[in-house]
Amino acid sequence: MPLVLMLHPLEHYDMDDLPDELAAELGVLSTHIVRHVQALPHISRAHVYRIGDGGAHLHIWFFARPEGQTQLYGSWMPVWDDLLPEYPADVAEADAAVVADALVASVGGRRSAADESTHD
Repeated sequence: MPLVLMLHPLEHYDMDDLPDELAAELGVLSTHIVRHVQALPHISRAHVYRIGDGGAHLHIWFFARPEGQTQLYGSWMPVWDDLLPEYPADVAEADAAVVADALVASVGGRRSAADESTHD
């Protein structure tokens, strides 16, 4: 996949014990991430997954479906990600930086120090 992102709370929560204020923030952040991923010119759709069988920490995954790749419709995106050739890392990193910057501009906050050193 051209872009795979993960959103998770800084503290140790899963979906069933996430405090209401963080649950509301999760909804807003997820919606903005989807908007920014789908605004990339070569992306048709952002698929959102909560995959956590056996895990006790909430992770929300965003998989970008490339434009023109209609065979990737549906819930098998994580499987396709394992089967397809590796996407160029420099393109994925540039797209992730665009999404991160757009997210900061739309909802506030800041990119992490590790993120900024990787992408600047």
